[in-house]
Amino acid sequence: MNLIPIDDPQDPRVAAYLDIRERDLVGRHGRFVAEGKVVLDLLLSVGRFAAESALILENRLAGLQGVLRKAPADFPVFVAKGEVMDRIAGFHMHRGILAIGVRCAPRPAEVLLETLPAGALVVVLVGISNHDNMGSIFRNAAAFGADAVLLDPTCCDPLYRKAIRVSVGAALKVPFAPFGDAMSLIATLNRLGFSQFALSPRGETEIRAAERTSRLALYLGTEGEGLPETVLNRLRTVRIGMAEGFDSLNVAAASAIALHQFSRR
Repeated sequence: MNLIPIDDPQDPRVAAYLDIRERDLVGRHGRFVAEGKVVLDLLLSVGRFAAESALILENRLAGLQGVLRKAPADFPVFVAKGEVMDRIAGFHMHRGILAIGVRCAPRPAEVLLETLPAGALVVVLVGISNHDNMGSIFRNAAAFGADAVLLDPTCCDPLYRKAIRVSVGAALKVPFAPFGDAMSLIATLNRLGFSQFALSPRGETEIRAAERTSRLALYLGTEGEGLPETVLNRLRTVRIGMAEGFDSLNVAAASAIALHQFSRR
């Protein structure tokens, strides 16, 4: 392993890790931060995104030998004591494991869809702007074998540090792609033989009565407003049955129930 001790928080070699929270807001120019052992393992083993370097707390290094061996021999592993690492990050790094990943140019949804198998389950997200929900939906998508996640322009970034962390690295594993217009996407999915269900508390069919076809796209909308009426009016709507007097679930919880229902794993 290419271990590089870091004693100075201003060392230019770790500039990408400086003031993490501030740069969460202003952006990283084609890069993202992966945090934690499981996330680092997925970044290095899945191979969907290139890893540029890692910054590891000195006393965590011994427990990461197996993970770091998955990286190329010349992969820079910066090693720092706790005080130095905290000053680099700008806050206390109790996990002590960070890495910089490199974004790739996103494939449009239409291109990703053409690569999916004959039996595919796709999650379509509209207006999911909360990073906790985004991360949880990706985690559920990975757990129940979804083949792709498609995001409209109002969705937040699944490669935002918190979203990746909440997803436990699933955002690095499950393929995702942006789409611009829901009506155009609906037409594309129809052409490719997908049935399409829109999840809504006012859905016409209880979810347990909705049968999955070999190709299915499941639409989820933001909490509160839900999916736009233009989408609900075009698609078959399904609901999750609940106790009388209560008709709403957190969108992440709803995604877990729906993905479990329609998963073939």
